[in-house]
Amino acid sequence: MDEIDRRLLELLQDDATLSIADMADRVGLSPTPCWKRIQKLEAKRVITRRVAVVDPEHVGVGLSVLVSVEAGEHTPEWLHRFSIGVARMAEVMEVYRMAGDVDYVLRVAVADMAEYDAFYKRLIALAPMKNVTSRFAMERIKHTTAYPLHPRAFRDRRAAAEEE
Repeated sequence: MDEIDRRLLELLQDDATLSIADMADRVGLSPTPCWKRIQKLEAKRVITRRVAVVDPEHVGVGLSVLVSVEAGEHTPEWLHRFSIGVARMAEVMEVYRMAGDVDYVLRVAVADMAEYDAFYKRLIALAPMKNVTSRFAMERIKHTTAYPLHPRAFRDRRAAAEEE
């Protein structure tokens, strides 16, 4: 990947509804090579999918909860039961296996405390757990879906051309 791919990724992470012509113009390409680059980024799974980002308040799930889980067991069977179970729970937005004093952190989106309580009861029924701690977000200060694009992941086309 080079700086043109990097710029395309920046544009797509900001607004995936831009037309190919508009993106091509912004990165200094004609539309066909621009489209081919995007297709290549998709084929390489750099771009995994294009989605609409929805405001949770507008769709009735404005309560964000960060849930820390300490596993009851550290076995492949426990991990399988837990992983399959949380993957099937629509309220779970993200799951991370952690290093440190907790084993997993979940980001959960629900309507209210009653809905969270029902979720919690389903969660603890998945597999034995040593401890579950819930932290309720009072305010979302920053939210982004755009990853920083580290320079080491992209080659400098000018430097490569000079080496030839």
